[in-house]
Amino acid sequence: MRIMSGLKFLIRLLPRLPGKFTRMEKGRDRFPFPYQPYDIQEQFMQSLYSALDQGKVGIFESPTGTGKSLSLICGALSWLSDYEERRRQEAAALLQEGEAALSVSTAQSSTPSSSAEPDWITDFVQKKAERDLVTKLKEDELKRKKREERLEMIRNNVQLKYAMKRKSCEDDEAFKLLQLSKEDQSETQGDQEDEELIIAEYESDDESKSKSRFCGPEDDEDEELIEEHVTKIYYCSRTHSQLAQFVHEVQKSPFSKDISLVTLGSRQNLCINEEVRRLGSIQRINDRCMEMQKNKHEKQHHEEGVKRKRGPAKSVCPYNKALALQQMRDEVLGTVHDIEQLLKLGRETHSCPYYATRLAIPPAQLVVLPYQMVLHEATRKATGVQLKGQVLIIDEAHNLSDTLSCIHSAELTGTQLCRAHSQLSQYADRYKSRLKAKNLMYIKQILFVIEGLVRVLGGKVGQNPQSQTTQTGTEMLTINNFLFKAQIDNINLFKLQKYFEKSMISRKLGGFVEKYAGSGVSLHVQSSSNKENRRTEGLNRYLQTLQTNQSTAQVASADQQGSVEAEKVLSASPMMQVEGFFMALTNSNTDGRVVVHRQGTLSEGSVKFLLLNPAVHFAQVLKECRAVIIAGGTMQPVSDFKQELLFSAGVGDERIAEFSCGHVIPPENILPLVLCSGPSGQELDFTFQNRDSPRMMDETGRILSNICNVVPGGVVCFFPSYEYSRQIISHWEANGALARLANKKKIFQEPKKANQVEQVLSEFSRCIQRCALDSSGLTGALLFSVVGGKMSEGINFSDDLGRCVVMVGMPYPNIKSPELQEKMSYMDKHLPHSGGRSPGQALIENLCMKAVNQSIGRAIRHRGDYSSIVLCDRRYSRPATLSKLPTWIKDRTSTYTNFGPAFAALRKFFQEKKQKQV
Repeated sequence: MRIMSGLKFLIRLLPRLPGKFTRMEKGRDRFPFPYQPYDIQEQFMQSLYSALDQGKVGIFESPTGTGKSLSLICGALSWLSDYEERRRQEAAALLQEGEAALSVSTAQSSTPSSSAEPDWITDFVQKKAERDLVTKLKEDELKRKKREERLEMIRNNVQLKYAMKRKSCEDDEAFKLLQLSKEDQSETQGDQEDEELIIAEYESDDESKSKSRFCGPEDDEDEELIEEHVTKIYYCSRTHSQLAQFVHEVQKSPFSKDISLVTLGSRQNLCINEEVRRLGSIQRINDRCMEMQKNKHEKQHHEEGVKRKRGPAKSVCPYNKALALQQMRDEVLGTVHDIEQLLKLGRETHSCPYYATRLAIPPAQLVVLPYQMVLHEATRKATGVQLKGQVLIIDEAHNLSDTLSCIHSAELTGTQLCRAHSQLSQYADRYKSRLKAKNLMYIKQILFVIEGLVRVLGGKVGQNPQSQTTQTGTEMLTINNFLFKAQIDNINLFKLQKYFEKSMISRKLGGFVEKYAGSGVSLHVQSSSNKENRRTEGLNRYLQTLQTNQSTAQVASADQQGSVEAEKVLSASPMMQVEGFFMALTNSNTDGRVVVHRQGTLSEGSVKFLLLNPAVHFAQVLKECRAVIIAGGTMQPVSDFKQELLFSAGVGDERIAEFSCGHVIPPENILPLVLCSGPSGQELDFTFQNRDSPRMMDETGRILSNICNVVPGGVVCFFPSYEYSRQIISHWEANGALARLANKKKIFQEPKKANQVEQVLSEFSRCIQRCALDSSGLTGALLFSVVGGKMSEGINFSDDLGRCVVMVGMPYPNIKSPELQEKMSYMDKHLPHSGGRSPGQALIENLCMKAVNQSIGRAIRHRGDYSSIVLCDRRYSRPATLSKLPTWIKDRTSTYTNFGPAFAALRKFFQEKKQKQV
């Protein structure tokens, strides 16, 4: 029939439309690189290119010091460049073919039709489909050209049409907005100003009617700022420092001038409004920012003629202006910036970096962001991250399973529950005459659920949680059993979750608490008959009780700073944490457990949601993305990683690609040793039963003493736990071993507070440098650290800072932990057994060896570096344990049953290095 023949063109071309799965016919032989790449870097980039091209889930292992970040950048951006060029060529060919087909069909329309349909129907269907396709191709091509021209203008510093307008009115507008902000603080308080705390009418069952009105600068009149999402690469890592390091590598790469990159962060990291930044906590900063967005839109509606209710002017943010945001967005896209540079740019342009970077997401080619923003679905939606058809690179992914579990777990203490109940009750009581019936119904349901949670902990709401005694114990429950026990199984938590999202009750309550019991407002009950005081008397009395009890529990010598921080914590609302816990309870009954901890008093008790199946949340990411690359310095053991996160998420083995490379250092630059016994012949078996014996601790001291005799520079010694670290160091202080060690190397210990890490590392480094220059008799420094502590990950002990890493014992997790036991039980039940061991047993071994690999990987950081690794425990000699070491370390590891030969090998290693330096 004529219709079918006319649609052949469409059927043939639709699978090739731009945006569909486009595959390169062949890979690349050469990649742009800032210097001549190592062979393993070229292999890495070729494997990465192939994995992205074929839409694979790639597991890439490349040791620190091998240029992993640059390999990721150059390999991935080379693919993206080729992919976009291929799409342009396909679009041009399709457009040409489509126009030709359209002209042919027009010519043929005059010929008689032999089909049963009238000619005009045949012609209409055929031409409309072909015209629509050609129009779509032309529109896509036009958008692409406009996008490229715009970026070219930005990069050439061409003034855009709005720039002069922005400059001319910037000072006046900023001054007016700042005046409004000041006036807001000085205005008298009245009932009308509480309008901002009232929840809008809520339509729970019709999502289309419950659109949030306060979603930032990208709604209402700012819709023109939104652009279409282009094909992009999302790169995520664990910390902001790792993200900054990655951005600096992009700046050094050959792509730095051509790539559109945006770095995302939280409001706490990107806010430049000093009044908001001073609030301190993430929750308070978020609440104030959202309040200012709402005030901005109310102000705009008022200017447009919409009647505004009486009351004082409300605070708006002077940095959230559409023209300034647009300018900063374009500057972000035109030049690669890290977070520090974004903050500087924001202050220069008087524009909010947080919202400007969010606006830059759609047209950006490379988006750099923290784990949470991409692995947590609600955060993805709030940020504007769209994974459909895009590429995701997850770096530092050795703890990806734990990260997913932590992101989707939630915990509430008895104190938080009681405070949330009291605050919400006071809120509902104050505004009950102004709240819609549906809002009151949902608030009552939230209060009912909170009461149930408190009841599970053995307490009651409305009373001081610190004075309520409870039975001590820990209980592990399935989600359903927990809901039955709390007597809240009749509540639809999914509807409550939607209510939280759409009504913003957490933010409203936060504003309510901050307004009436926040910083600068007395928590003591006033004797005045003032109507305002009467309305909030219950809330103030409750908060005052909490503060009084906390103060008596603290020692008299607590400094003023601590009191101020405690008051800030009290004034904040815990409803955000309550919302997170409610959301966690909507997980499948089999995928999570609820741990109920009763600690003697209600205030110390807690309910915690534990996610047992991280694959359930990772599955959506894997499904949406075109390709996912999971990279790390060491990804061993890969088989267990695939089973827990990929196979369980429904990924077939055929979609998984693996790449692992050795280190770039010469084989003779590393000396890994397994010690089975010490200098006196004592067998090294640091099991929980043996490690506390004086003989074992004495032998460890002798081993360290011998090592310090022959190792120059820095020695880093890792203990399995903080408790054992304190115990063994105290023992050495008592028997004089610590003093003998101090005669050879100056001793440093991992600090208790995270903000002291930099200071200790700086002193450790300076000491090693001084010892290399003077003749004090010291040969360097010895640093005591803890596996999984502040210095076991993300710290570089390169060159003289880490000539030897000593691992004392094996850092197995606490097997008696109820959470760990439940996790093991879940894995034994749902994952297949292999190698004669259960998945639960494999989990314990994997957690231990992952921690070991991260710690010993602190030393070798570049091609010319050299170091020794001493594993002090006979259990390291087991083949199954050795197999979990990184390949480049495992292949060079020697096991010594006697200390003498091991010590000789260690001494020879450093003698040879010294001779080469001379």
